[in-house]
Amino acid sequence: MSYKNKELCKIRTMTTFLSLDEDKATWKKEILKASRFCCDVSKEFQDNGYLVQSVRIVTNPFGEYLNTDSLESARQDLAYLSNLLNTSGIAGVRVRFAIGEARTPHEIEILPELVKEFGDLCNVCVNVGLDDFGVLNNALIQCSAEAVVKISKITPRGEGNFNFTVNFNCDPLIPYFPAGYHRRELGNRFVIGLETPDLLVHVLKQWNQTHDTQNHNDRFKGYYEAMSTALQHHLSAIYDIMGQATCDTPFLFSGFDSSAAPSKQCASMVEVYEEMGVEYFGASGTVEASALLTRVFKSIKEVDLVGFSGLMLALTEDTGLARGTTHSHFDIRSLLTYSSVCGIGLDTVPIPGDTPVDKISALMRDTGTMAYRLNKPLTVRVFPVPGLKAGDMTAFQSDDLCNCAVLAVP
Repeated sequence: MSYKNKELCKIRTMTTFLSLDEDKATWKKEILKASRFCCDVSKEFQDNGYLVQSVRIVTNPFGEYLNTDSLESARQDLAYLSNLLNTSGIAGVRVRFAIGEARTPHEIEILPELVKEFGDLCNVCVNVGLDDFGVLNNALIQCSAEAVVKISKITPRGEGNFNFTVNFNCDPLIPYFPAGYHRRELGNRFVIGLETPDLLVHVLKQWNQTHDTQNHNDRFKGYYEAMSTALQHHLSAIYDIMGQATCDTPFLFSGFDSSAAPSKQCASMVEVYEEMGVEYFGASGTVEASALLTRVFKSIKEVDLVGFSGLMLALTEDTGLARGTTHSHFDIRSLLTYSSVCGIGLDTVPIPGDTPVDKISALMRDTGTMAYRLNKPLTVRVFPVPGLKAGDMTAFQSDDLCNCAVLAVP
């Protein structure tokens, strides 16, 4: 099988970014415009052999268009919006929605109930910045940690935290949820995100089968060239398909997020590490391999890169990473260390259900400090699991999540 096989590279998401205002009468037009555009372009991709797994819509901050005077008024507006989304979907393609960012303590406070009720149509983030002294805004962090704890208590098994994340040093136009957010001044945009672990494993296996060298430096150079070439081929091919599309394009293409974006339906990133000679993810050599993979994702030419465009280690979305927790191959501190040379931070990490708010806040501050100190986008999406302690196995029921051992928060 050649690395050019389109089955090895899936389009995880085609994400549109649009702005809504307080006039609800305009929402239907905007949602339909995005849905129709996604439908038309998805068909172009699928007609040319690339599977589109989901389409996503991201808005400007929800406080600019939802009535957030009270939880009930916000709930009513979001119910109206959800009805529009449910009646304007694309047959056979999963539609997900993000309501933009929460910017005030009040907006963060009402999030848990909205996430509980609207789930996958209520993905949301908080962007935390620095004060004049260069210290993270701890008031927003504290509010966010309290929201994480409340979501864990009012949603089954704490799974609602799948729809909420805290961003540090993250720009708009991230196509993946729930970190994606939009700003009105950017206008209507769209971004493509891929799922490529199958591709990476394939090219590494092929390289190892056709090369017999024990020289470490030569192997890593070969791995880099093989993965970069394969990834470049598919991004260029998808870009060319967009250029030849005959449909109307009311959304400006802003680039690709080249992250591998693993899921339960594809190869694990652990296999990538093993093919690169690392005994298991978390063993000695993991940091070096992580840095090389990050170079691969940043190596793309001739197309714009946005979002994370780096190594995603989403713990409960990756079967191999989830399995590694049962063998104590890594802990939270290890994941944070690996983020220093790659990304995405602490993503979909289950933690004990009784973890105090202050500990979650400190974990967020550590991650945020690293994000700004190293000038890279990092996020925190943790799942306090009610009734479980470190080492216990989760029993998630979401189709998106793998079960794994709960990690301690030191």
